[in-house]
Amino acid sequence: MRHFLFILLAPILAAGEVTFEKEIKPILEDYCFDCHGDGASKGDFSMDEYDDLSGHLDDVDHWLAVWRNVRSQIMPPPKKDQPDLAEKQQLMRWIEKRVFKLDPNHPDPGRVTIRRLNRVEYYYSIKDLLGVEYATWENFPADDTGYGFDTIGDVLSISPLHMEKYLEAASTVAEKALPKGTVMQTPVRFFEGSRFREDGDDSHQADWLEFKEERKVFLKGDAPVKGVYQVTLDYAIRGSIAATDQSARLELWMNGKKIAERTVGWDQRDTIKIGGQADLMKGSNTIEVRLRPKNPPGAGQGGQSAVLKQVSIRGPLNGSYKEYPKGYSMIMVDGPAPEEIRERELYARKIMRSFVSRAFRRPLDRGTVARLVKMAMDVDQSPGRSFEDGIKHAMTAVLASPRFLFRAEIQPEPNNSGKTVMLDEYALAARLSFFLWSSVPDDELLSLAFKNQLRKNLGAQIDRMIASSKSRRFVNNFVGQWLQARDVENIAIDANRVIGTKDQREADRIFNGRLRSDMKEESELFFEFILKKNRPLKELISARYSFLNERLAGFYGIPGVLGSEHRLVDLHEHPQRGGILGQGTFLLVTSNPTRTSPVKRGLFVLDNLLGTPAPPAPPDVPELEEVSEHNNKPLTMRQMMEVHRKKPLCASCHKRMDPIGLGLENFNAIGQFRSQESGQPIDSSGVLITGEKFSDIAALKSVLADERRDDFYRCLSEKILTYAIGRGPKYFDAVTIDALVRQLNEGDGTLKDLVITIIESVPFQKRRGG
Repeated sequence: MRHFLFILLAPILAAGEVTFEKEIKPILEDYCFDCHGDGASKGDFSMDEYDDLSGHLDDVDHWLAVWRNVRSQIMPPPKKDQPDLAEKQQLMRWIEKRVFKLDPNHPDPGRVTIRRLNRVEYYYSIKDLLGVEYATWENFPADDTGYGFDTIGDVLSISPLHMEKYLEAASTVAEKALPKGTVMQTPVRFFEGSRFREDGDDSHQADWLEFKEERKVFLKGDAPVKGVYQVTLDYAIRGSIAATDQSARLELWMNGKKIAERTVGWDQRDTIKIGGQADLMKGSNTIEVRLRPKNPPGAGQGGQSAVLKQVSIRGPLNGSYKEYPKGYSMIMVDGPAPEEIRERELYARKIMRSFVSRAFRRPLDRGTVARLVKMAMDVDQSPGRSFEDGIKHAMTAVLASPRFLFRAEIQPEPNNSGKTVMLDEYALAARLSFFLWSSVPDDELLSLAFKNQLRKNLGAQIDRMIASSKSRRFVNNFVGQWLQARDVENIAIDANRVIGTKDQREADRIFNGRLRSDMKEESELFFEFILKKNRPLKELISARYSFLNERLAGFYGIPGVLGSEHRLVDLHEHPQRGGILGQGTFLLVTSNPTRTSPVKRGLFVLDNLLGTPAPPAPPDVPELEEVSEHNNKPLTMRQMMEVHRKKPLCASCHKRMDPIGLGLENFNAIGQFRSQESGQPIDSSGVLITGEKFSDIAALKSVLADERRDDFYRCLSEKILTYAIGRGPKYFDAVTIDALVRQLNEGDGTLKDLVITIIESVPFQKRRGG
């Protein structure tokens, strides 16, 4: 049989080798062998040193390096002869078909390792299930990361310490959800200030009222019954700290009646309250805030504004209507337990079925429900114990169960690596929810999954989930890891040396913890705006706007921004600041403690924006500071890098990194813009390794967003896909990534479109065993 198969397959194998010898090898000889063949192996990479041609053609790692460098136009180098488009496509198609064995009509979805919830997912799952906020960052070990993210199954293993912490957490969470002695309370409803609107304009929030003009804004708030309520407005005064003379009259109205008023002026408290009692109708009521100018600011003082933070409605005050706390109501859906044993058992079954199906993300079998109900009733019937104690006991078992702690996806043949299946709708609901909300699916997703209607309504559900405030979790988690925004508040920076002062107070005044938080908030709001407003993906690099408050705008040198709240700011007059490359988050995390690092900044762009990371640095690379020590006069960063780059050990990699990093040298290590270094003008011009020239930071951003657009599309597609499905990118994902890039180019190229097409892609919708 083996002899027969060899005879059968030999012509096919031979045909593949003939194609290589006749069609592919000549291309390599013409454009690659000068550096990587005929005895040359630049970068320790040879293309003609092999003992067995068939084995050479099956070496995926070898051809993956060739494929990536040719695709990104890194190889051949710009000064070398270049293959024409037909030759390049022929080489790429041959690698994809002969070596990778890719089938565009049947993409490989890959294998995703079963994985536990990470700390963020556990926190939000508990919050959404039970209304309890459990400090996972204080109680659980830090999560490992893979491929830049903490959602990767291969690194989210579970240790004995994890299991001990999970058991402890389950008990604590259950107790917080159903504390002893829970009683009904007068309800309080909260309404965010962002819901305020002006008459005739429902699309723009109106929570920022400048003292200089008369304003009238309103929001609608519901009351459970008719009665007298306490209505309270939380607000703050923001603006120029010098505007001590300016004042205004602030009034709070309820259903057309004034219930409180006061004169407001300079006030640095974080939150101020004003309120009064009012008659409310059952259902919708109108809460109105009016502001009238009173005293103008003094000469050169600037202006003030009232920021409307939140409205609370507590009542009815006569106690005629009360509710149990939110967490209690989420579990005890019908209130306290009935007296009869049989009715208590049926109630326990109802509670368990509702809670556990959400916690386990799929319907329960009868046996599981029966065991949990028995656990609850055994405790309920014990002396000195209550029905709530029994429910807590069963809940503890649920929260310590692998079916809650692990993200597992049921498939018919889990060990068959050749078996590819569509995810069932419950697994799809879980993937969707953990991707966009970092939490378990809500009732609407599970209901659609139960009806087998989720895929049919997928577009509407994605829109709903992105529009939800819970999508900020995806923004914070993805941006926090992709742009390393999580690190910006704690990364080591010696501001004294960067600024050039020995006065610690002066350094703290210019650069402090609040400013770091402002930088992080800027990056998160910026990404969220591009996602929710369906803006073009390339604006992440090329945007001429950002989200700033007075403190951060002052640090950036941008006038005219007042108050502590971030808002959309036009940056057409400050083109160096638009996009993530001009944001403090990026500039801080890519600096050394005392100086800029063109290497870190260049590497970051290559890895996170272009998807063409340089190889690791060789051992024993000399420090850059050693260059400066051997010169009698201060050198600019560009001059030190030029000396450093002369070393043969360093030259090849630095050709990739340095042009990008030096193009960002106008920003110092804390993100301030500067035009000189060591008394010499900063030259931020350069040429990318792929040949594109730029004159300054604005031109560099234009090159990255336009001429290298496909690289950026491909890189970000790969990053979001990796975060979403929980595994690292593989060579066979090229089919999916190319399809995503093609759809971006054919459409409007928006961030929201990319998220949608990733959710619709084969790796997200399917899985295989192995």
